[in-house]
Amino acid sequence: MSKKPPIYVKHVAVQASTPPVTLIFGPFDPTGASSLPADAVTLASLGCHAIGALTATLVCDTAHIEDIQPASPEFLNDQARCLLEDMSVSAIKVGPVYTTETISVIAQIAADYSDVPLLLQPGRFPYSSMADDIDAEDVQLAMLELLLPQTDIVVISDGLLNDWSGHGLLADAPPDNPVQALLDYGARWALTCGTRVRPGQTGCVLQGANRQSHTYTHSAPPARLQDAGGPLGCSITAALARGHDVPHAVDHAVGVVRQITDNTFQPGMGQLLINRSTTPR
Repeated sequence: MSKKPPIYVKHVAVQASTPPVTLIFGPFDPTGASSLPADAVTLASLGCHAIGALTATLVCDTAHIEDIQPASPEFLNDQARCLLEDMSVSAIKVGPVYTTETISVIAQIAADYSDVPLLLQPGRFPYSSMADDIDAEDVQLAMLELLLPQTDIVVISDGLLNDWSGHGLLADAPPDNPVQALLDYGARWALTCGTRVRPGQTGCVLQGANRQSHTYTHSAPPARLQDAGGPLGCSITAALARGHDVPHAVDHAVGVVRQITDNTFQPGMGQLLINRSTTPR
């Protein structure tokens, strides 16, 4: 009985599509609950490749931040420019920053790469003895004056916006619309989250420099959830990296972010954390 000739199978190499590259400026949270490590995982689940420039290192657990060690401006500038000269970045996300020097570096980089969409998502400043060497008011004013003019969209909680207004940082804003001050400083769009949009319901309000306005309703995240707004900022950044304009990026992000923040767990004795290992549909 004759043998059958061997069958050769041709293997065709499949080139994987290249994900958009997003640059994150933010602190290292060793718990993985927020900022650089959390944003990197979230952006990966949204189909992006995240690279990072370290603004500070936190000493913390899931309950408290015990110390903040800001990175030197020279170190931050070197690491960010090294990345930007090597890779083509499609969007930039700026998270918590703690010194005016840090803001100055990021603002100059943003000016040099003005064609790259920039999202600013400031965090609430830690008012405690650990930050005695950090002048919160100076940092916040530098953010308003140096970073907002470079910003395509600022994503801010209603509580932080009211905090800034209460400390006199937004003195020129209309009393019934403090977000207008952010637009007057130069931000093209501002998304305020946790705003009361109708009786008994909160949501987000997107306002543009040309008086455009969009309202999104949503259920409040679980109490004591760490970095509840982080996934929204990441989702908008991912959409901007794919070439969406800001209103369409926000529309898309609001549609997927609930799937991320609905999955929580509590690994320690402090706050609930978002389970970012699940992939949004």
